[in-house]
Amino acid sequence: MSSPTGGGPPRGTAEKQLGEIVGEVSAKASLLVREEIELAKAELVDKAGKLGRGAAAAAAAAVFGLFALIFFLHSLALFINWAGGLPPWVGYLIVTVLLIVLGAIAGVLALRFFRRGTPPKPELAIEEARRTRAVLEEARH
Repeated sequence: MSSPTGGGPPRGTAEKQLGEIVGEVSAKASLLVREEIELAKAELVDKAGKLGRGAAAAAAAAVFGLFALIFFLHSLALFINWAGGLPPWVGYLIVTVLLIVLGAIAGVLALRFFRRGTPPKPELAIEEARRTRAVLEEARH
């Protein structure tokens, strides 16, 4: 019985040549890799869009938060004027001094955090690497 492929064994049988099988596997693997890359690209574009929208919403929230803080501080200065029966500039001066003190505290804390974090060296990872090296050298001897 003759096969429709021109004399060779019919396609789909176990009698395919090794070269054909390797070629098919190689072609299918290549196709699979290309499709995986396309899927990864599409996924990254989708996630980048979502991150962009999230960043825009966060920026809007920060702007509104800053405006709210400004109005709160203005209201605090006016409250100090009203509660103390003081001239308006005194309330604003008190709020300004309060902001300077809070800024100085935040600056000192930031300086402490920076000093603790420098130099940026992964000390735990380095220690683990030393231990691993010691174990490997011990096993070698």
